[in-house]
Amino acid sequence: MTPAAKAHWQIHLCVLLWGFTAILGKLITLPALPLVWWRMGLVVLALLLVPRVWRGLRAMPPRLLLAYAGVGVLVALHWLTFYGAIKLANASVAATCMAFATVFIALIEPKLAGRRFSMREVALGLAVLPGVALVVGGVSADMRAGIAVGTLSALFVAVFGSLNKRLVEHADPLTVTAVELGAGTLALTALAPLMPALFPALAGPLLVLPSATDALWLLLLAGACTLFPFALSLVALRQMSAFSAQMALNLEPVYAIVLAMLLLAEQRELTPLFYGGVAIILAAVFAHPLMHRPRRIDHPEVLGTSEAKGIVE
Repeated sequence: MTPAAKAHWQIHLCVLLWGFTAILGKLITLPALPLVWWRMGLVVLALLLVPRVWRGLRAMPPRLLLAYAGVGVLVALHWLTFYGAIKLANASVAATCMAFATVFIALIEPKLAGRRFSMREVALGLAVLPGVALVVGGVSADMRAGIAVGTLSALFVAVFGSLNKRLVEHADPLTVTAVELGAGTLALTALAPLMPALFPALAGPLLVLPSATDALWLLLLAGACTLFPFALSLVALRQMSAFSAQMALNLEPVYAIVLAMLLLAEQRELTPLFYGGVAIILAAVFAHPLMHRPRRIDHPEVLGTSEAKGIVE
């Protein structure tokens, strides 16, 4: 097998594992806030065992440290709203909402990353609106709050993904991930007392130990669905074009929806209108990389901070 072919298999394994994050979010009985707090904290603890991370922290200027910490707060809000969408609706709905991130990036990244604004990408954003209408019409009324929260989560992905693109070249990627997730963990700790008043549906106590089953799922979420694909993606993305990587990453909501159907039988909760809307949205998402010429990925490493929407373009 050539290095390029091996890299394609590796990146698809990474994306498949990221697709499991929605399934595990549904299986874990914790509310969204403690679920994300435990996930981020476990990953940070693992990264702090890596000497390279400590060397990177010592070398990082204070202003850059604060910038990465600010991005980390956005990461925490993304994960909080992503798992909130799962709790308020289901894994399929939350995964579908993540497909909106590509559209948001088309509108937000030109401003944040300093590149030219593209009318083709605006047209792409408008093209998903019929799909959004079908998705909303294809779920029961009690799931629509999940769609709203999931769409907010996709917006957070677009913002922090664009900011990471501007900052990624300035520090060691493992150190960046540790700083961002560490800052996110601290932000959630500070936010926890306010959550019952701000958003009670996502609130929950942080210092209550998870059940044995939840602890097992959390370890799988932090290890098998975050750290392992993060490390594997470091290897794979060095052998791939940006186009190939984006096409693989766009499959994440597809994997998540299929896994939700197979493992959670969520198709019983959704109508054909929902899946028609998903098809329109995914068609627009897959069209996005076709608008860009493939180029070498110089810094693919900061992938562990999300379900990878828009971080590699």
